Amino acid sequence: MRALPFVIAFVAAFAVTSGMLRSLSAAGFQRENYRRRALPFPAGIVIVAAAALALIPLALLAELAEAEVFRYPVGAVAIYALGVAFLGLLDDILSGESRGWRGHGSALLGGTLSTGALKAAGSLGLALFALAGLYDDKGRYLLAVAVLVLATNLFNLLDLRPGRSVKAFVLLGLGLAIGTWNLEPLAALGLFAAPVLVVGVYDVRERAMLGDTGSNLVGALAGLWIVLALGVTGQAVALILIVVATVYGEFRSISALIDRTPGLRQLDSLGRPARGRPTHA
Repeated sequence: MRALPFVIAFVAAFAVTSGMLRSLSAAGFQRENYRRRALPFPAGIVIVAAAALALIPLALLAELAEAEVFRYPVGAVAIYALGVAFLGLLDDILSGESRGWRGHGSALLGGTLSTGALKAAGSLGLALFALAGLYDDKGRYLLAVAVLVLATNLFNLLDLRPGRSVKAFVLLGLGLAIGTWNLEPLAALGLFAAPVLVVGVYDVRERAMLGDTGSNLVGALAGLWIVLALGVTGQAVALILIVVATVYGEFRSISALIDRTPGLRQLDSLGRPARGRPTHA
């Protein structure tokens, strides 16, 4: 039963993704990617829609058949994932010119509350609420909150090329699963992780753009996987690495670093169409 949310959410995402992306394009919801291709945007809403559809049979099974389909702490996962996806959607719809923490800080100093600043503050509130009660130790609680919020932001920074944030999520998940030899966190995340994989294929093939709606959600799942899989030492190490990567991304170009690093460059481009080749949503 632990794999059922993942399986049903995967089927739901497979069934609705193509149609929803066509609907986005037909309604004029498109944005140019880094190669000036107009793509359906924000495709992250498809992840949320697929998870919501999957809840219909899952909730009925849980209540009517008394099946144990939801793994603890799926409630906390849903609260945080849906919340940051909504904040990302606000950023996609209303965002101005300020980018990064420095840009949002400058906007605040200028008397303007940017959607990015709202997203950062809202993510903190959601993380504090979602993780409340999961830890007996206050220090562990605050550590987990920091990891969760900063991981969400980092994956948003990564999402500057097709498929990059989804690939990072898959690699992180594989590393955590193999390193801890524990798939219980995936059972709690499966409702959202499965649609991420489906929509991620469209993302990497340049047939859709996740937007902040999707990259926020992917970052939320990454952060949740870290805090659910690792103990204090592991989370502390993860926090240091996330902070280093975030600071680097604020002052330097992560894309430039990847492009000049053999191995990373090939992995980053894996699955993307050849330059100049047309794609269709």
